[in-house]
Amino acid sequence: VREWFDGIEKSRGHGPLPQGPLPQVTWVLQAQQKGTAHAVAQALPAIPDAARVLVLYGDVPLVQAQTLAPLLEGDGLALLTAELPDPHGYGRILRKNGKVTGIVEEKDASAAQRKVREVNTGILFAQAKLLKRWLPKVGNKNAKGEYYLTDVVALAVKDKAKVATRTVADFAEVQGVNDPAQLAATERAYQLRRAAQLMAEGLQIRDPARFDLRGSLKFGRDVTLDVGVVLEGAIELGDGVSVGPYAVLRDVTLGAGTRVESHSVLDAMSAGKNCRIGPFARIRPDSALADEVHVGNFVEIKKTTLGKGSKANHLAYLGDGTIGADVNVGAGTIFCNYDGANKHQTVLEDDVFIGSDTQLVAPVRVGKGATVAAGSTITKDVPAGGLAICRAREQKHHPSWQRPRKQRPR
Repeated sequence: VREWFDGIEKSRGHGPLPQGPLPQVTWVLQAQQKGTAHAVAQALPAIPDAARVLVLYGDVPLVQAQTLAPLLEGDGLALLTAELPDPHGYGRILRKNGKVTGIVEEKDASAAQRKVREVNTGILFAQAKLLKRWLPKVGNKNAKGEYYLTDVVALAVKDKAKVATRTVADFAEVQGVNDPAQLAATERAYQLRRAAQLMAEGLQIRDPARFDLRGSLKFGRDVTLDVGVVLEGAIELGDGVSVGPYAVLRDVTLGAGTRVESHSVLDAMSAGKNCRIGPFARIRPDSALADEVHVGNFVEIKKTTLGKGSKANHLAYLGDGTIGADVNVGAGTIFCNYDGANKHQTVLEDDVFIGSDTQLVAPVRVGKGATVAAGSTITKDVPAGGLAICRAREQKHHPSWQRPRKQRPR
């Protein structure tokens, strides 16, 4: 609401509203729905005669402040209209010698009047004292038996009051929402508008028609979003971040150079610089990745931190853990964090190597530089260095074992 008020004031050349409580909002119930004129009449007793009244509609969500601002410039009656190639269903603006003489609803219009392409959007502006004069004279002798707010136009003409019109450039701004199909169309128009604004600021969106921002976005230079990306909540993307197709990010902060591959789901997490995430990765709340972390396909992380340069590239579940720097987590590794009643912590210190298909039964700690052999089920703390292997009932540790090292090409 504050943003809307600020937009109106800015469009009129004024500054933003002062901080603090919003201007008073008074709610009035229209207990019986007898038409738009009846609705406005319910609110008028709470409005001073000297006030200026702008009538808006709850099911018209996309109208912009800069579109409404010109209506507020006059001192008579001002209407927001639209030109449609197919005006079916809308009230028509009636003119004589270019001047507005009234509005006729579709059901009450003659064949000639139905050919008029200028339609009423329902949005109007007038002084409160004028509306208080005109509304009691509005009748309900029409096809619906309702009190139409549009009838005040003819009453204004009769009173020789000035009736001005402004034509909206984009009809999507004043499109009403009456069913799921119209809601979807309005949502798409809104997302296209947001995409256009973001691209004008430098964001690269591969296909604006397949983009959804359901919150706020801060981004650096050279940020790219592929098709079908959904951003929810508060999102912050550093320089050079790339988000692949059909990824979902919710309350996420990503450092410069980080790449999210396709179909990954990131929720309430953060990542440092130059990370690689996905494809098909899921990172759940309260997780954090340091710089240069790799999280690969079908890896799920929950309430776990990974230190700089650590990797979990395939098919793993890492829940309630602390992982140090330069740790390698093999495919099929599971942090067995839940005992049926409580969650427990798994700690992997720096330079740990976890072999494939390992289960770490929390609470458990693997010391710095230790290696756990593939296929092990670790139920006890592992000392630093050496090799831990547990493929039978007994867990053994070989303190003098040395991990194989890659040979550098000569």
